[in-house]
Amino acid sequence: MTGFTRQVLETALDVELADHLGQDHGERSGSGNVRNGSSGETVRTDVGEVRPSMPRDRAGTFASLVVPKHTRG
Repeated sequence: MTGFTRQVLETALDVELADHLGQDHGERSGSGNVRNGSSGETVRTDVGEVRPSMPRDRAGTFASLVVPKHTRG
């Protein structure tokens, strides 16, 4: 069940980053702010701790609403 929760979180984060950047994964942008890899983040859920890949942007301006930074659940 934690694998499914991780996949749902990663999909939501990917969509959220695409909305933030104004481009889908793999598209080019003229703004200079593009995807810049990901990092692991431990999230506490009802099914236990999940470690989704948190996407980053080059400018460091992406702040997720689904999994806010520096919060404990």
